[in-house]
Amino acid sequence: MVKPYEDPRLAVNLAGIPMKTPVTTASGTFGFGLEFTDFLDLDHIGAITVKGTTLKPRPGNKGQRLVETPAGVLNCVGLENPGVEFFLKETLPHLRKVTRTPVIVNIDGDSAEEYGKLAELLDVDGVDAIELNISCPNVAQGGLAFGTDCYEAGKVVQAARAHTHKPVITKLSPNVTDITEIARAVEAAGTDAISLINTLVGMKIDIQKRRPVLGNVVGGLSGPAVRPVAVRMVYQVAQAVKVPLVGMGGISCWQDAIEFILAGATAVAVGTCNFTRPDLAEQISFGIQQYLDENGVKSLDELRGQALPRKA
Repeated sequence: MVKPYEDPRLAVNLAGIPMKTPVTTASGTFGFGLEFTDFLDLDHIGAITVKGTTLKPRPGNKGQRLVETPAGVLNCVGLENPGVEFFLKETLPHLRKVTRTPVIVNIDGDSAEEYGKLAELLDVDGVDAIELNISCPNVAQGGLAFGTDCYEAGKVVQAARAHTHKPVITKLSPNVTDITEIARAVEAAGTDAISLINTLVGMKIDIQKRRPVLGNVVGGLSGPAVRPVAVRMVYQVAQAVKVPLVGMGGISCWQDAIEFILAGATAVAVGTCNFTRPDLAEQISFGIQQYLDENGVKSLDELRGQALPRKA
């Protein structure tokens, strides 16, 4: 039997990024990929989306950063990372020694200019695309300020697009009134693809201490609890833009991945469930392959967007 990563039916092209399967990893849940090599072969997944990277090293937020909730987790890690210089000199060379799988680098800045600078620094061999994090609710500067304003979101995309030859993916926040407005804005600004959704803003209170549990007070809610919201937003955005979409938010099995593809996603990303099933990004492709076999589907193109309203 042909393995999923060798099955041409599962191969997709995401804005110029050739993926062996439609499954990548969600930034912030997969480290830099190297941490997972004991659990899965990185060459068996579609792409690796690495942890959020900034111009300078960041220590992250103080206090408790993670708490479990029903069907998910709240986190306020705050983009802790060693900075882009360390990534380029140390992490990327090691990652490229162990895999040829496309690498997508998630980036975050305090201004549009910083996004442009990061895009320029990462316009190197070994990096296949950049993902603009304009939607993190856990940092003081930037974060949601970029992801909830059409004008600011567009400025970030334009700055990055002007400084790189790589595909640009823009990651959207669900914490908006109309997700399609932001999607149209970043498409008009030149993004090559859109990923959605990032986390929903939430909080938990310790009823004994009568204080917020998280050191940052609020955090980003992820996991299966957010999946219906994510599917709905992918469904809406797929009807509003022409660029390809990466669907994410609570994917825990291959059935969830199929749901996102039917809603219009070209690719999907596994996030929170990497913590409990570190091989999930690979295992999901086996289920997708079985679904194609059982339903006589010759290509994922036959499934993509099939749940969308039929055009007259």
